[in-house]
Amino acid sequence: MSKFKVYVSDYDYGNIDIEKSILEPIEAEVIGLQCKTGEGLAELAKDADAIIQQYAKIPRETIEQLKNCKIIARYGIGVDIVDVEAAYENGMVVTNVPDYCLDEVADHAISMSFMLMRSIPFYDRKVHQGSYQWQDWNAPIPRMRGAIYGLVGFGRIAQNLARKIMAFGFEVIAFDPYISESLMNSYGVKKADLDTLFRTSNIINVLTPHTPETYHIVDEENLKKMRKDAYLVGVSRGKCIDNKALYKALAEGWIAGAALDDPEEEPMKMLDWTPDMNPLFKLENFFCTPHIAYASLGALNECRHVAANNVKAALLGQTPQDLVKPRKK
Repeated sequence: MSKFKVYVSDYDYGNIDIEKSILEPIEAEVIGLQCKTGEGLAELAKDADAIIQQYAKIPRETIEQLKNCKIIARYGIGVDIVDVEAAYENGMVVTNVPDYCLDEVADHAISMSFMLMRSIPFYDRKVHQGSYQWQDWNAPIPRMRGAIYGLVGFGRIAQNLARKIMAFGFEVIAFDPYISESLMNSYGVKKADLDTLFRTSNIINVLTPHTPETYHIVDEENLKKMRKDAYLVGVSRGKCIDNKALYKALAEGWIAGAALDDPEEEPMKMLDWTPDMNPLFKLENFFCTPHIAYASLGALNECRHVAANNVKAALLGQTPQDLVKPRKK
């Protein structure tokens, strides 16, 4: 008879062998579910001592039914899909993997930026169609040296990105009301207000977490401020960018192009997604990757080890290393 029951709400890793290797030695039974939306999770995991969560939404009503649960451990950085306040009110702790994929997301965002600025997909299509000339460009290619790279959010991933992107000669500016000007200056980054960032940047990268304050931080008003030759990159939660407004901006030529790692509807949390659900996928100047900015073999393995070890600590009565505390009201 196992001492603990640990449910993995959902996972796309192929197996849960890493989690089992860490938790079975403490007499935990690790049970894999595929409750991707989170609906019905309370019934499926009603005897859980711990839950490891990937995409499943875990709201208050689910949490209140998990009478034995001691911890909800996220397989990643963001905790917008778990009600952190409700968890603590019901005697649980919440953890994440705070140092996860800092290089991967920064590198993916830079790759998207360069793809857009150098018009690589556009030229690739032209060559396949038989045209082989630089004059085909849909928008003049800017020089990276001296161009303004705007960061919306200046957390650890943005700080990592800034350090790397400066090697190409960009002037980097950032908006983040929670980061001081002196800290930004220590990275060689200029602190800017949101209006200045949208009006002056050659390329804007959205790197803020999804919170009530950042929901649709990229909206129609801000998109209209952007330069017509500017590009937008998004590697944070899809809901930070108003996709209806972005469609208008791209279709009507307010901006030159955009690349996202996740559209607003967040397909990985859906069971029946198709591209027809979002008109952005009909545009040739919109590019999207399937929420893979975080992905590398090393990052995925690290994430699973950290999440499982956070659960292990909680079940043994210890304080997990990566606690997420409720937001101050």
